[in-house]
Amino acid sequence: MPDDERKREPLDRSRIDLSKDQIRYWTDKLGVSKAQLEDVVREVGSSADAVEAQLRRMALDSGEKT
Repeated sequence: MPDDERKREPLDRSRIDLSKDQIRYWTDKLGVSKAQLEDVVREVGSSADAVEAQLRRMALDSGEKT
């Protein structure tokens, strides 16, 4: 039986799927919390490239290095 907490790689890595079995993969990959991921996806959509770009902009704006 699959473990819901297990990090599953998505079938389509170009889109961020916020379903329960994909959240951990994306939060681990991007180094963000579930809430941060959800906020950015709401802001820019589910494109993985757009989400990663927005997270980089946010990190630069806050003075962090990525």
